[in-house]
Amino acid sequence: MRITKITTKVGDKGMTSLGDGTKVPKNSLRIIAIGLLDEVNARVGFAKVKSPNKMVEKWLIEVQNNLFNLGGELALGENAKPIFPVKKVAEIELSIEKLNSQLPHLKDFILPGGDEFCSRLHLARTAIRQAEIAIITLKENASIRDCLQIYLNRLSDYFFVLARFHSLENKLPEFEWEHQKS
Repeated sequence: MRITKITTKVGDKGMTSLGDGTKVPKNSLRIIAIGLLDEVNARVGFAKVKSPNKMVEKWLIEVQNNLFNLGGELALGENAKPIFPVKKVAEIELSIEKLNSQLPHLKDFILPGGDEFCSRLHLARTAIRQAEIAIITLKENASIRDCLQIYLNRLSDYFFVLARFHSLENKLPEFEWEHQKS
């Protein structure tokens, strides 16, 4: 793909084109899902700039590429060949297990926070949940591969575990939810 012109004025009337040439309204479920993936990618980039080490930064760049592939698959329309690799689901599950095995067991929900990097990971995690919901909604009326939704579900889990791991590694306290007593 080669992008030569940014301002095309094609969308000025509220329509846009999918990769297969199909014209759709900018407020269609597919475009909303793609836009939410774009927000996730920006939030991952926002976390990446505060990454504590090169290994985490490299992984976050891989996540950003995965998100572009996922969004690209949605942007190509229903009849496009899949471009998001299914194996990414198994890879992220393995990463979650590896990190989580080093963490203390949870007794209750943890309040988002920690330091700036943790907070940025939590912001990305919540944006991932919104993108996942949009894809679930889109799947009610369109043919979307299950692995796209599953990857996002795992990705939000990964960001939660990564934030906890970072907190533990940097001796940051985790604050548990204090239940309201009735």
